[in-house]
Amino acid sequence: MRRYETIFIVDNDLSEEERSPIFEKLKDLIQQHNGLQVMVDEWGTKRLAYEIKKKARGYYVCLDYCGSGTLVDEIERFFRIDDRVLKYMTVVLDKDVDIENVKEEIAKAEEAKAAQAKTEEAKAEEAKAAQAKTEEAKAEEAKAAQIDTPDVEPTDEPDAESKTSEEQKDETTENETTLPENKVEEA
Repeated sequence: MRRYETIFIVDNDLSEEERSPIFEKLKDLIQQHNGLQVMVDEWGTKRLAYEIKKKARGYYVCLDYCGSGTLVDEIERFFRIDDRVLKYMTVVLDKDVDIENVKEEIAKAEEAKAAQAKTEEAKAEEAKAAQAKTEEAKAEEAKAAQIDTPDVEPTDEPDAESKTSEEQKDETTENETTLPENKVEEA
């Protein structure tokens, strides 16, 4: 049994629901021909180097599987018939594959994915906890600022702002009259 990698480009205008039957058909073809689907890696939407069927963008998918030459022929026949597939290319990765080793590889990849998801979840929880702590600290600072601010009691003496313009004029004339007297005394 050989290991193959087929990269194909699907029409970008298709939604997720319209693309899923293509993947289901490929899965069925691999099972019908006694193959093993190793991995389906969806690379996503990318700009094409040149237009294919008047499309400037395509949805790239990498399919890694084990099987015989008849399986590859059947998959490529399906791609030629289906108008949703713009382009495809199949490459032989290994000419003689041990299925047990491939199954172990698949299991390790799934474990790695699970571990990565777990660490990402833990990081997200830590970020939420840190954000909650900063919000609590800000709330405590706001409370402390309210407590530290003394309450100002009103007094009977008028402020400089509340003085009338006549009182301000009287103060300026007093200052002007006292200045020349000081000068005379010094001389």
